Amino acid sequence: MAIIDSPESVEPATETAEAMSSAENVRNYSNYDRTGSLRMRRRASEAVAKELEFDSDEIVVVGNGAGVNDGVELVMLLSSGKDDKEEVKVGSGDGRGVDQRSSLSSSSSSFKFAYRPSVPAHRRIKESPLSSDAIFKQSHAGLFNLCIVVLVAVNSRLIIENLMKYGWLIKSDFWFSSRSLRDWPLLMCCLSLPVFPLAAFSVEKLVQKKYISEPVAVILHIILSTTAILYPVLVILRCDSAVLSGVNLMLFACIVWLKLISYAHTNYDMRSLAKSLDKGSVLPNYLNTDFIYDVSFKGLAYFMVAPTLCYQPSYPRTSCIRKGWVVRQLIKLVIFSGLMGFIVEQYINPIVQHSQHPLKGNLLYAIERVLKLSVPNLYVWLCMFYCFFHLWLNILAELLCFGDREFYKDWWNAKTIEEYWRMWNMPVHKWMVRHIYFPCLRNGIPKGVAILIAFLVSAIFHELCIAVPCHIFKFWAFIGIMFQVPLVVLTKYLQAKFKNSMVGNMMFWCFFSILGQPMCVLLYYHDLMNRKGNST
Repeated sequence: MAIIDSPESVEPATETAEAMSSAENVRNYSNYDRTGSLRMRRRASEAVAKELEFDSDEIVVVGNGAGVNDGVELVMLLSSGKDDKEEVKVGSGDGRGVDQRSSLSSSSSSFKFAYRPSVPAHRRIKESPLSSDAIFKQSHAGLFNLCIVVLVAVNSRLIIENLMKYGWLIKSDFWFSSRSLRDWPLLMCCLSLPVFPLAAFSVEKLVQKKYISEPVAVILHIILSTTAILYPVLVILRCDSAVLSGVNLMLFACIVWLKLISYAHTNYDMRSLAKSLDKGSVLPNYLNTDFIYDVSFKGLAYFMVAPTLCYQPSYPRTSCIRKGWVVRQLIKLVIFSGLMGFIVEQYINPIVQHSQHPLKGNLLYAIERVLKLSVPNLYVWLCMFYCFFHLWLNILAELLCFGDREFYKDWWNAKTIEEYWRMWNMPVHKWMVRHIYFPCLRNGIPKGVAILIAFLVSAIFHELCIAVPCHIFKFWAFIGIMFQVPLVVLTKYLQAKFKNSMVGNMMFWCFFSILGQPMCVLLYYHDLMNRKGNST
């Protein structure tokens, strides 16, 4: 608290510090003579408070029985980040200006504070820290720590209760069993997928050397990319493999397909730019430094293993590999992967096994099952996000010295469903924008239709990654993704109507995480069990 001595007969000034806004102004204040006004002294004290991040209301004007020309005395207690305190004392009454003295003291007893009973305790309008206008201006670190403690305590009790009631449900063959040997065709298919990037590289080399024409190259790339996605589908459908093995193969095949499209599309565009340069066209500044058209096998090999879906000849690179950091992330990856397996086996499996089909049973019972499944499903989903998008992609980027590691943004703060899809999976989002959305706009397709096309492509690949491994084609995943389109419109409307980021964010969490995902899990589980029952 800062104290200014002044005559009791003078009222405290009420004007804000407009003329003096830094410590330098306060030092200039020493040039004022003894005839300076109390208003300027008040401004000086407020400037000090602002510079040193004190609340200006903590500056108190008190009287000393002397005249205004006797000078002022300003005592400021500063926090130096240590146990010591710094005392800044400005003032004298000798008519030669204001003396400035600074000293460090290890004891707070040497400081004198004055807070007269006549000084107003309430001097301006203030909001409560948890009011709607001020809640997002406060730090909630303590409440966050409380939530973590409560979350750990509650879930620890639930784990103990679950173990006491059901026992240890994870089987010894959870990670590997003799049945896994039946998935060898899927492993062989996975190992053979790199043939398609090699074929794409050969096509690019041929078109670069003008052995084949541009239309022929386009047709060959279409054939290669289509085969790269249909080949794994046929292998999975012909084999009675585990669902998890099929999902992994389909995810890998989809990644290869997306990279093949980006590789072919980018090289096609770079050839067009090269032709424009030959005609004397001038490229934008952001392309002048990075534009190098060269079909390089090394560049393709790096792109196929890099944590990105968008091809370019060169990428921002880091200087070294932090081996210790990689080891720590690998340990976290193992821990959270084990946690996912524990939650699936110990919680999700018993819930879905003792549930009815959500569209064929009692409505209230189905809602109860969905809500009961929502919490463990949410934990698994968040662990999956952390393991893949944060740990695995960062580990891969570190090993490859890949510099751009914006694999996700703060999607948990998304105000609308559209914002969530733009921030949740940045590699896919950048691919969609680069190879679908903007090409649609350049060809005269309206913005709304372009967004619909992007959702359609996403829905098709979600269906492939789930329906093919399950051997179930009821389009639940496709419908779930396409249902996001009206939710995009709804959440944008609510955001515009209420002008509150909480509304759209709560809608996102409710429809996407609490209701949508558990419903899809129940639908696919019961359809899968019915298929296996019919086949036996």
